[in-house]
Amino acid sequence: MLKRVLIIFGLISLIFIFGFWAENQLKTIDFKEITKTRTSDLTEESREKAKVAKVIDGDTIELSDKRKVRYIGINSFEMNDERLEIKCLAEKAREANRNLVENKEIEMEKDVSDTDKYGRLLRYVWIDGILVNEELVKNGWAEVSSFPPDIKYQERFRIEQIKAKLNDLGIWGNTCQ
Repeated sequence: MLKRVLIIFGLISLIFIFGFWAENQLKTIDFKEITKTRTSDLTEESREKAKVAKVIDGDTIELSDKRKVRYIGINSFEMNDERLEIKCLAEKAREANRNLVENKEIEMEKDVSDTDKYGRLLRYVWIDGILVNEELVKNGWAEVSSFPPDIKYQERFRIEQIKAKLNDLGIWGNTCQ
């Protein structure tokens, strides 16, 4: 019995030690080098320019030609949620998205899928060399949401989400409490 208790205690200790080590390793990684990709790295064939007419929520926009675009690889809270905290976070995510893209010229990059089941275009959205999908995750206004086969930038998004969580940004902090 004592042997089992010591083994369990040892395993739990190792898990905690590994957890603290892993967290410290994340702080030492040069994330800027890992996440470097600018619009200039994209080929002309993979980009489409468009003007954003309206921001619908934290992960969806409407273009000037009335097409709707759903950002690939991320998810933000829905505007129609009745819970006050969720509604507050959804509004803040929409505002962050507005500040980035509303009434601005963007570049859209397609991954594998063209549209979702609602007919919205599925795209990575770039503005002035910034990947908007990633920027929203980085600032804590969206979370990573993978739907293969559209996963080109998922690792970049995951890294930014870990950093946002560690820094209590956006939805990971006490923003709306």
